[in-house]
Amino acid sequence: MPSKYVIHTKQIDHRFEPLTRSGIIAWEEGCLKCPVCVKKECVYGVYEKRELNPGQMIDSIDNKCMSCLRCVQNCPGQLIQKSINPEFMEMGDTHWTPDIIARLWYQGETGKIPVSGAGYPGPFSGPGFDSMWTDMSEIVRPTRDGIHGREYISTGVDIGSTPKNLVFDKEGRMVKNESAIIDIPIPVIMRAPDFGAISGNTIKGWISAAKKLETLLAIPVKRIIPEFLKLSAHIIPVISSKDIEGLNINEHVRMVEYIWDEKGASNLKKVKKMFPEALISVRLYLDGDFEKKAMEIFEAGCSIINLEGSYNGRVRDDASIYMKDAIRRIHLAFVEKGVRDEMTLIASGGFSMAEHIAKSILCGTDAVYVDFPILIALGCRMCHRCEQGIPCPVEIDNASIKWVAARTINIIGAWHNQLLEVMGAMGIRDVRRLRGEVGRAMFFEELDKNIFGSLNRVEEGFELE
Repeated sequence: MPSKYVIHTKQIDHRFEPLTRSGIIAWEEGCLKCPVCVKKECVYGVYEKRELNPGQMIDSIDNKCMSCLRCVQNCPGQLIQKSINPEFMEMGDTHWTPDIIARLWYQGETGKIPVSGAGYPGPFSGPGFDSMWTDMSEIVRPTRDGIHGREYISTGVDIGSTPKNLVFDKEGRMVKNESAIIDIPIPVIMRAPDFGAISGNTIKGWISAAKKLETLLAIPVKRIIPEFLKLSAHIIPVISSKDIEGLNINEHVRMVEYIWDEKGASNLKKVKKMFPEALISVRLYLDGDFEKKAMEIFEAGCSIINLEGSYNGRVRDDASIYMKDAIRRIHLAFVEKGVRDEMTLIASGGFSMAEHIAKSILCGTDAVYVDFPILIALGCRMCHRCEQGIPCPVEIDNASIKWVAARTINIIGAWHNQLLEVMGAMGIRDVRRLRGEVGRAMFFEELDKNIFGSLNRVEEGFELE
């Protein structure tokens, strides 16, 4: 049995006080001056530790409060109240919601799985991946556990093309196949986000984390500086057709990504000549007839395709098609052609929760790209101020390399543990076995159609009362 892959996480505090969902409002006017004030009876001592952060203009009580509501209920004058923080509710957008951002902050800080002691209060179905449920039939089996070491669960994946069959010479010796692969211990490749207060130190921290996690980080070639290439084995240069001329990267890289366009087939040959020893991946923007484009990429000789969706997890030119459905369509197209095992599909775009990794693989990918979650783990509020030239409120660009790396390792570690939990509950011991295994998943649209689709349908021969 191979050695177990474990991501060691540790508490890494925030550099700035994070925004909280709610805050304490304590009115002094009208105080009855009770002999024993409810503030002094706080079991967490938040009122005694209370102080004002002058830089952020934040009252520390909001972050220290554990929301037990004891002071709110016991104050005889009802002068203490809990109120929703409007600044918190304004973070992000409809996809990157405040609750998702807060959970990513927690995972970046602690490296732990976020757990709600009161249970899940939300809906059990929604759009995109939220309409997909996983089979947890093995959750009652106590030995099916990969986190605490009672049973080994492999999360390693192979990136690249595997040979269709083995070839032997006349003397019975196996002929070496030209196909090359990169094996990584987690089905996650990191990528520099499209926007954010990102400095050289930020990228260095991500590269350092990629080395520690034994995975890769994709960076636009224009952002690569010579200092980054010291860890070139963990970097994926992202190249467009405009970058090919004058490109000069002499250091060894294991994988290169080319952004597909109308000159894709001819430029792909140039990229292969420039990086003869590297695996070549193609980024396919999901718009138009993306199934046909994916087949063209395969026929052009590329065995690794990055299915790039939109910022909010949908097809780029059709908001009604979610990544879940686009992945399934492309995966099944290659299955029908009989070439699915000859290639690697990686998906990216809008993955905001750990469950999206398992669900994406269930739909047919081999691995996923993670971009904005590793930025949010550093304290990003998805406020888009950086795009307007306004300074980042949490100064991500000033964070140290070591701090960035540690927070990144924390969030990937938390996501890795959640993947192990899902796979253990499903009774699957190898993530490769999870790929395309839709028989271990349920889709709300299909269930709804099968159960309720025939209601109110009138057919010939039926009599209405």
